[in-house]
Formats: sequence, structure tokens, C-alpha cells
Amino acid sequence: MMYGGWGWGGWVGGGLMMLAIWTLVFWAIVSVVRRPTEATPRTRSAEDILAERFARGEIDPDEYGERRRALQAH
Repeated sequence: MMYGGWGWGGWVGGGLMMLAIWTLVFWAIVSVVRRPTEATPRTRSAEDILAERFARGEIDPDEYGERRRALQAH
């Protein structure tokens, strides 16, 4: 006598479907927990910006020194 017409295939298919569902739920939880939090952007100081401009070659050493002294005076 067969109930429902699926036999053992219904039990196996149902078990595999539940395994797939719980795997997806677990993956979703892990991906949300491990999502990197966005750090607050660090504000750059005027000296940092000045040093970057010097490093890129936008200003020469004399201008860099003059502006750095002016920043440190304030």
C-alpha cells in the first residue's frame, strides 16, 4: 500500500529541500554578520593635505616649508 504516491522519494526530496533551505538561511546570516561595517571617514588635517600635495609634486620644497611653518604658527 502506497500513501501519497511518492514513497521514499518524498522523504528524501523533502529532506534535501530542508537541507538546502537551512543552508541558505545559515549563509544569509553569516553574510550579514561578516559584512564589513563602514568606518567613519577620517578627516585629514591641513598638514596631511599639504604633505600629499608635496608628494604629488604640486608644490616645490620652498613652498611646502613656507606653508608648513604657517600652519604650525596657528
